[in-house]
Amino acid sequence: MKLNRRAFVGGAIAAPFLARSGFAQGSASVLRVIPHADLKNIDPIWTTAYISRNHGYMVYDTLFAMDANLKPQPQMVDKWEESSDKKTWTFVLRDGLSFHDGKPVTADDCAASLIRWSKRDPMGQQLFSIVESCKGRDAKTLEIKISRPYGLMLDSIGKISSNVPFIMPKALAETDAFKQVESAVGSGPFIFKKEEWVPGSKVVYVKNKDYVPRKEPASAAAGGKIAKVDRVEWLYIPDSTTCMNALMSGEIDYYEQVPGDLAPVLAKAPGVKIEVLDPIGAQGMMRFNSMVAPTDNEMVRRAIVRATNQRDMLAAAVGNPDYYKFCESLFPCGTPMESKAGLDLIRPPSKDEAKKMLKEAGYKGDKLVILQPTDIPISSAFAQVAAKTLRDIGMNVDLQAMDWSSVTSRRAKKDPVDKGGWNMFPTWWIGGDLLNPLTNAAMIANPDKAWPGWPNDKKMEELRQAFANAATLDEQKAAAAAVQQRSIETAQYINLGTYFVPVGYRDNVKGMIPSPVQFFWNMEKTS
Repeated sequence: MKLNRRAFVGGAIAAPFLARSGFAQGSASVLRVIPHADLKNIDPIWTTAYISRNHGYMVYDTLFAMDANLKPQPQMVDKWEESSDKKTWTFVLRDGLSFHDGKPVTADDCAASLIRWSKRDPMGQQLFSIVESCKGRDAKTLEIKISRPYGLMLDSIGKISSNVPFIMPKALAETDAFKQVESAVGSGPFIFKKEEWVPGSKVVYVKNKDYVPRKEPASAAAGGKIAKVDRVEWLYIPDSTTCMNALMSGEIDYYEQVPGDLAPVLAKAPGVKIEVLDPIGAQGMMRFNSMVAPTDNEMVRRAIVRATNQRDMLAAAVGNPDYYKFCESLFPCGTPMESKAGLDLIRPPSKDEAKKMLKEAGYKGDKLVILQPTDIPISSAFAQVAAKTLRDIGMNVDLQAMDWSSVTSRRAKKDPVDKGGWNMFPTWWIGGDLLNPLTNAAMIANPDKAWPGWPNDKKMEELRQAFANAATLDEQKAAAAAVQQRSIETAQYINLGTYFVPVGYRDNVKGMIPSPVQFFWNMEKTS
């Protein structure tokens, strides 16, 4: 196999980089992983960052967890009961639960953890808007009283992605939700070795020998969490070619997110396998600022949506059709809430129709600012294609290049574009975060609680509430369809299509769990 210059240079710098990271060949009980990002924050409630979420799954446990069919299953809970009037829920913890410091997990720990989570997570906020009390009835029994029946109780406390309602010791959980906890004492299958943590380089977890897993087989986030290696090391390497060469040489065992352009090379490398573990995929998204001209005009936003061709976006950003698919539903295709509602408003993509809509909207050539995160290739490509598309329909586009950290700072600004504001930015979410109108942060339409973009639509909030109140799956589907219809009508954002990021691993690594989220229990290395 021939390697290009990029691969050769990457291989030349791989060894010294890994040596500085404390990398050593050897024991099959050590799983060496290149994560998708550097772990900067260890509080998965304070931030929605996926790397912090993955850290949370290593260290903490949850009351319920989503299985491979996206159904909530008991995790820390042994048995539970809903009262006849559906206003009181009781959860009895299973035996053998203890924190890493040896203290038993109690219902008070669970109550404090849920209360803190509810202050940061949209689904938690929705649930706790009707919670009258959340407390321990006794050491092992958690009681939650609500003001009215709520069909999404288990889905809420068992949600699979950010923010996950992880259970912390009460002393940690009583930390202000808008301040970070300083330690990571959980009850999960691995223990965080804070003294070995080197931000920007290395994170270490060791097997929690006192953890008592459930007896059911692993299924996504649910089932038995069995740590089959003694130690997991996350070794952050920002250069993708260095990552590729480290995997090919066997210096690392697992590469969490393989770039599409490197996947064909790795697929041919001896001893390496490439696989997509996330059956749902990620959804590209272009977010509008609904407060700042010209995208404060709904008709302008709708014109932009009509001009956008999802297939062009995916071809440019992902390239390899093996790793993307066309999906217009705002809720991921293949999941329970997938819908065709409102799609007639965006079909077919047409620049000519978009030009007419812009004229009807009264667009007069106002500057439109698109933020371009140059350090995230897929999002950068989304921004570039969007800029060309909007120029083609006669818009005055200012494409501003910056790194992702700068985008996250700029997107918090509500100023006009001539004072540092913005109109659009590209991003992506895993499908597990977009499963319904409550998990999808981009659908919140209360500007005081909304994700950057700040739509203000009372009707949308009523429709989201109707979904929360739905008692059956059929009612939920109907309510979700109404939410999608409204989201497309008001053009909250653009769905840029679904894509899949493969993982790469040595062929002696076994036990990966198909899921929207990366888990490291059940994984092992054979000799």
